[in-house]
Amino acid sequence: MRHHYLKSISLITFILVGQILIAQHNPSYNKEIEERISLVERSLGEAIKTDNNPILLQERMKLYSVPGVSIAVITNYKLEWARGYGFADKEQSIPVTTQTLFQAASISKSLNAVGVLKLAQSGKVNLDTDINTYLTTWKFPYDSTKGKKTITLRSILSHTAGTSVHGFRGYAVGEEVPGITQILNGEKPANSQPVRSLFDAGTKYQYSGGGTTIAQLVVMDVTRQPYDQYARKNILDPLGMKNSFYSAPSMEQKLLATGYRQNGNPVKGNYHIYPEQAAASLWTNPIELSNFITELQLAYADKSKKILTKEWATAMLTPVMNDAALGTFIRTAGIEKYFSHGGANEGFRCIYIGSLNDGNGAVVMVNSDNGTILQEILNSIATVYGWKDFYKPEIRTVVQVPHDVLDSYVGEYTISEQFKITIRRYGNVLKAQATNQPEIDLFAEEQNKFFLKVVRAQIEFIKDDNNVITKLILHQNGQAMEGIRVK
Repeated sequence: MRHHYLKSISLITFILVGQILIAQHNPSYNKEIEERISLVERSLGEAIKTDNNPILLQERMKLYSVPGVSIAVITNYKLEWARGYGFADKEQSIPVTTQTLFQAASISKSLNAVGVLKLAQSGKVNLDTDINTYLTTWKFPYDSTKGKKTITLRSILSHTAGTSVHGFRGYAVGEEVPGITQILNGEKPANSQPVRSLFDAGTKYQYSGGGTTIAQLVVMDVTRQPYDQYARKNILDPLGMKNSFYSAPSMEQKLLATGYRQNGNPVKGNYHIYPEQAAASLWTNPIELSNFITELQLAYADKSKKILTKEWATAMLTPVMNDAALGTFIRTAGIEKYFSHGGANEGFRCIYIGSLNDGNGAVVMVNSDNGTILQEILNSIATVYGWKDFYKPEIRTVVQVPHDVLDSYVGEYTISEQFKITIRRYGNVLKAQATNQPEIDLFAEEQNKFFLKVVRAQIEFIKDDNNVITKLILHQNGQAMEGIRVK
C-alpha cells in the first residue's frame, strides 16, 4: 500500500510539472478564444455515447498512453489557435510546444500531390500520360496479366493505379537505408515488397504508398533534383513551412518529438527514417500544416494563387473514385464537404481536415502508436465550432451482465493467423485487446452482445449445443468476422 501511495504522489507531480511546462511554452489568446480552447479540452467525442459526462483531454491522453498532443484550429481561412499538451519526450521531460515537430506520415502524400500538380500546372507533366514517359532512371515493369492499362500520375495520386505496397515501416536509426530504385524493386536493404501491378489501373481503388513512391521518382527525374530539395523550394517555402522538411532528420535537431509505442516505450532511436519521402517522411507541426490547408482552401475559392490556381486546386479536391481525390480524401457531412488525410508512422499518428467552402479546419498530431484520440479531438472541435452534421454520435443504453456470464467470455479468439482478440474481465468491465492494439472497454447491449465506444463495432459471443462459448463474431464496417476460441 505504501508503495502504491508513493507511485501516486509521483504521478501527481509528473502531471503538475507537465501543466507548468505547457503553460510556459504555449501562446495565450483573448478570453473568447481561451474559452473555446477550454471547451475543446473538455468535450472529446466518442463514436458511441452512453451518457453526457464530459470527456477530458488530459484523462484521454492518460487512458490511451499518449505522451504528447499538438492541435491547430482554423476558422474563416485563418489559424485561430494552436496548443501543445504533454511531452515531446517523456524521459527528458521535454514538453510539446506549438513548434514541436512530429512525423506527418501519410499526410506527406497530400503535400506531394501539391508538388506534382505544380509540375502539371507549369506544363512539365501531364496527369493522364503514361508515367514511363517521365521516368528515366527506372521504368515501371507493366505486367500483361495483372496490369495492362496505362498508369498515370492521376491514378497514382488517387490510389487507383492498381499498384502494390500499402505502406512502409521505415528504418530504425542506424539501419542501412535503401535508395528509391531499390525500394521500387524490393531489393535489399529495402524491407518492403517490389511495387508492381495488382490489377488494371482505373478499375478500382486500393491505397498504395508504393504508387506514391513512383510519383516521387517522377518528380526527381523530371526536375533532376533530390526530392527533398524540390519540396523545400516548391512546396514548403512558398507555404511558409520553414521548420518542416522531407529530408532525413538529424539527432541534433531540438524540435523533434520522440515516437512512442502503445505500451508507452519509446521507438528505438526515437523514430524511424523513411526514404519513401513523398509517401511518409515529412516532419512538421499543426501550425505549419494549417498553412497548407488554408492555402488550398483559398486557391479553391479563387482567392490565392501562391501555390495552385483555382483550376488545379479544384482538380486536387475532385474525387477520382469513391472519396479518393488527388493526395487527399473527400468527406461529406450533410451539405458540407471536407478534404482530409491521416497518417501512421512508427510511434506517430496524425490527421488534418479542411472544409471546401467556408474556411474551417483542424490538425491533430500525437507521438504515439495509438491514434484513437485523434478523431475524438476532431469531434470536440466540430462540436465547439458548430461544424454542422460532422459529429453525430450514436446513443446507446448499457445493460448489466452478471460476473459469471462475463467470465464465460474470457479467453482468446483467433480470427486469422495474424489477428486474434483477447477478452479479459476487470470487475464489472469486459475488455477486448486485438493484436498489436490497446485494450478497449466493451459495453453490453444484450447478455451476449457488446459494443465499442471508440469505433463503431460490436462483438457477439456464440454458444455451441452444450451451452459453451466457442467463438465470437466481430461486426465492423459491414463485415462479420468469426473468431474461434482457442483458450
